[in-house]
Amino acid sequence: MVWRPRSAPPHVRVSFSAILRIRDDDGIVLFEARSRPGAYTPPGGVYKYFGPATDVLDRLGFHGDRWTDRESDMRNDIRGVLPARSVPEFLRWFDSGAYREDSDECLRRELTEELTEVGFPALAADVANLSFAHLRTEVEGPTPVAGKPYRQLRRFEFHDMVCANQQAVRLRDRILELAADPHVQTVLAATSADITHGRAGKALVAPHAAYLTGGTRTRSDIPSLR
Repeated sequence: MVWRPRSAPPHVRVSFSAILRIRDDDGIVLFEARSRPGAYTPPGGVYKYFGPATDVLDRLGFHGDRWTDRESDMRNDIRGVLPARSVPEFLRWFDSGAYREDSDECLRRELTEELTEVGFPALAADVANLSFAHLRTEVEGPTPVAGKPYRQLRRFEFHDMVCANQQAVRLRDRILELAADPHVQTVLAATSADITHGRAGKALVAPHAAYLTGGTRTRSDIPSLR
């Protein structure tokens, strides 16, 4: 991926993530988003970098996002602001894979965390046995952000869960059961039509879920808690 900075604003916010598709027929599993009450999103989240990358990112002028009530969760997230002139070198570092999670590591960590957040931590025991198949990558931006002194560059890497062993099949089936259970409020299955519309019943659907259906994103972000 090649990008060259243009004119002002002089900073770019980057957010690079791995997202998981768990589906059954036309139903795609969404989890309640802790940072966006009332909204549901596919499992997954931003990559994290490892300690040795700190010097590289500091040299690029990268400053990670910070929210007071979630600061420990967000430590080492590849999500933050850097000078526009540093974006090409940042992209080269990310594409090298050096000192950061790969997609499997990111998805296993995120799924483990999110199963706990939606109330089913016992299911996390089978996450270590999962493997994933790359589905598609979508890059958004850099584009202006209303009211912000930067443009935004986002990269979403979408993956399917691969059921290559008994533990993976068991975990997938249990998650699908939860999504189909009307008494479970934190996990649901949304159809392609729901995702395009932006709601599944009373639940808001995160806009980037549209990429999981092969569609394009048509709605703006749902603001997160700060």
